[in-house]
Amino acid sequence: MNFFTENLAQSLLVVGLILLVIEVAVLGFTTFFLFFAGVGAVLTSVLLYMGIIPDTLLSALLSTGVLTLIAALVLWRPLKSMQANVSVKKAQGDLVGHQFILKDKVSPTESPTHSYSGVQWHLVSDDVIEAGTRVEVIEAQVGIFHIRAMD
Repeated sequence: MNFFTENLAQSLLVVGLILLVIEVAVLGFTTFFLFFAGVGAVLTSVLLYMGIIPDTLLSALLSTGVLTLIAALVLWRPLKSMQANVSVKKAQGDLVGHQFILKDKVSPTESPTHSYSGVQWHLVSDDVIEAGTRVEVIEAQVGIFHIRAMD
């Protein structure tokens, strides 16, 4: 405990950075509590380095608490709205758009397979597509190609 109190500014900087790293890297920025506490600790460390607040444990803890609260009040809404603006569009992989000629008939009740890139893919379609028709992959899931007939 002596080392922590003798090197208070450095210790708070390290603790603050560790909290920020845990929030971003481990928790994926899903909770903001550690982020706010990390910001409060880093800002308190800066204030201690600059000599703005006294180099005592009580003033450092009080400052960290107050700055954590201020960071939470100021940053809560912007961070929450940033989380809400997530694209719901599915990521399109390299398999989408692949075209080939059907060897077997595909329908909602029939799901033959197609070998591509060393994998046996089950073919799924909402429409009946006859054998010999050129088709395109419109969605790829694990082991499943959703296909449609080419015009």
